[in-house]
Amino acid sequence: MPTPRPAATGPDLVAYRDAVENLLIELAGHSDPGDTAKAETILIERLVEPNFTAVLSVTPRGLTGTVEWLLKEVRNYKPSTRSSAVDLAAQVRIFLLAQVEAMWWGQTTPFATTTDVLTSPDLVDIEKLRRAGLLPFRYRRQPKTFATRAVRAVARRVAPDRWPRTAGLRFTYSRPETIALLGQIATDFQKQAPLHTPALWVTSMTRSVRHQQHLRDLGYAAMSPSAHCVGWAVDVEMAWFERFSARTALEKVLLDRQAAGDVNVIDEGQAWHVCVSPVAVAELRREFATHYETGRR
Repeated sequence: MPTPRPAATGPDLVAYRDAVENLLIELAGHSDPGDTAKAETILIERLVEPNFTAVLSVTPRGLTGTVEWLLKEVRNYKPSTRSSAVDLAAQVRIFLLAQVEAMWWGQTTPFATTTDVLTSPDLVDIEKLRRAGLLPFRYRRQPKTFATRAVRAVARRVAPDRWPRTAGLRFTYSRPETIALLGQIATDFQKQAPLHTPALWVTSMTRSVRHQQHLRDLGYAAMSPSAHCVGWAVDVEMAWFERFSARTALEKVLLDRQAAGDVNVIDEGQAWHVCVSPVAVAELRREFATHYETGRR
């Protein structure tokens, strides 16, 4: 387990995450569509508690705006087979844990469009690093042609478990520090996972605000604002590693990094969302310069 960093100034995130878990226990019996009013009442009563207000009050929307936004999410919640929020309580959990990242990165200007992602000087294309043999993790790009989609459909039928069941990366761009973090996680995972476990698999990196909204429109639990839209978050495959008896090892790696203060982690079922903490940025920047810089040229 990584050595915990000196306590950063700001809210107690351990207490905040514990408060979220306790709130979910209370919400568990009120996750049906007909229980919206009761769920709203519980949220209004509980979110004024100090452990919640310490975080929510320093997000871009502030305490009042964030609570109002959450209540709107609750009223508009619709179950979807595409969404990682399997019920109303899960939607609340994902929203509240995402506020840690809103507190960290909510003042950062997001990448509004595809062009913003592709032309940003702050982002690195991992395709160049992959071709240089520098990436200890794997991914797939989203298919752009009918032929590629057809071949992948055949592959899924012939060998359904050979690769994770994911659409692939729309954008292969991320911040250098986020790439360095993935490299560290991938290395730690290989050390702890059973022999012959495949490498860490990344399912999503940077997104544009426009694409994030598109995902919401399709029924995914895509939060707004999102650390994906500023380049500080990624999603990593979890469910596929169960067939290698390696999921528990990956969970431990990610939760240890969270306990050390390096990341915020959100369990979204098939994939877990991972966001870089500001306190880890300087070290990760040095890590990227040491191990990846030559491959980006």
